[in-house]
Amino acid sequence: MPILVMKFGGTSVANIDRIRRAAKRVGVEVAKGYDVIVIVSAMAGRTNELVGWVDEISPLYDAREYDAVVSSGENVTAGLMALTLQEMDVPARSWQGWQVPVQTTSAHSAARIEDIPPENILSKFQEGMRVAVIAGFQGISPEGRITTLGRGGSDTTAVAFAAAFDAERCDIYTDVDGVYTTDPRITDKARKLDKIAFEEMLELASLGAKVLQTRSVELAMRYNVKLRVLSSFEEQSDDAGTLVCAEEEIMESNVVNGIAYSREEAKMTLVSVADRPGIAAAIFGPLSEAGVNVDMIIQNISEEGRTDMTFSCPTNQVARAEKAMQDAKTRGEINFHDLLADTNVAKISAVGIGMRSQSGVAAKMFKTLSDEGINIKVISTSEIKISVLVDRKYMELAVQSLHDAFGLEHAA
Repeated sequence: MPILVMKFGGTSVANIDRIRRAAKRVGVEVAKGYDVIVIVSAMAGRTNELVGWVDEISPLYDAREYDAVVSSGENVTAGLMALTLQEMDVPARSWQGWQVPVQTTSAHSAARIEDIPPENILSKFQEGMRVAVIAGFQGISPEGRITTLGRGGSDTTAVAFAAAFDAERCDIYTDVDGVYTTDPRITDKARKLDKIAFEEMLELASLGAKVLQTRSVELAMRYNVKLRVLSSFEEQSDDAGTLVCAEEEIMESNVVNGIAYSREEAKMTLVSVADRPGIAAAIFGPLSEAGVNVDMIIQNISEEGRTDMTFSCPTNQVARAEKAMQDAKTRGEINFHDLLADTNVAKISAVGIGMRSQSGVAAKMFKTLSDEGINIKVISTSEIKISVLVDRKYMELAVQSLHDAFGLEHAA
């Protein structure tokens, strides 16, 4: 039988009633003739609770025991989902990551999936099991220890299973009914997209859209896994939600397909750095070693052998970045006059595969912001994205005005 992967997030399995609702959706797909692999998250709020307990006992915890504790939330959900399906006379069995096994690296709390041998589950399907309920977010290391994949890792688990089992599709059930042109909480003109290309979704996910985890989209693009984002709280039709697929499967698309934003951004500037070969490596090497996620980078024009270097990073990494730079200065690796941090900025991005073939997007974006009196602090571009840093107080105005300027309330 064809295989379908269905993933239910924490809000979709937050209590017994919601687990029953999710199980009914699974039963519908079984009735259509699918063998179903269900990936479940922990019940809403449970992972935070478990993490809190670990932090309370040991702020400098053993990462192996951290994974043993926080992975337990998914185990509970998987067992409850399997029991619910059995009560509906649907042959189901729960599986923890080590039982499949989901083979991962040894990087506890941030492991990466290396392999998912399908033989165990396929043999159970052949024996009459119709639903395998998998505890998401977890696996087993080469040393035989439980590992977790990092927050949002259940999305990655779902896509990895879809790839390993050559599933027809991977349905991600969450508390929103699809991917929108921007955050509907900011503008009521936001429109749900019927389809979006992998590359666009990857950019939106990395820029702050929280519908899908970035690693899951990367994996789907690599293995060409069709993803569908749906609401677990609304009645579904065959064309419900948003399909994330290859660019070739999209007939028509707007030049810009989405406006993303990230509120918690900081702009950091090293003032008067020596302009010499290797200075960029001397700056960004220590930042990388310190785990600072640098995004936008600007180097100003050199004068008298010195220059300014500006970069952006999440606000919660500013202290780490400052320490890395001061330590590098103390070691004599870099020399700068000052380090300035502006933590009151937001990143606004226009994303669309149509940018590849149509000019004028940047001009329209900059003109729109100018007309609203919004000053741009930093600009960065890629083939399908233009990002700017602006004062955070203008974030919502920038999103609304750009959404209107590119006509995103209308389909192509």
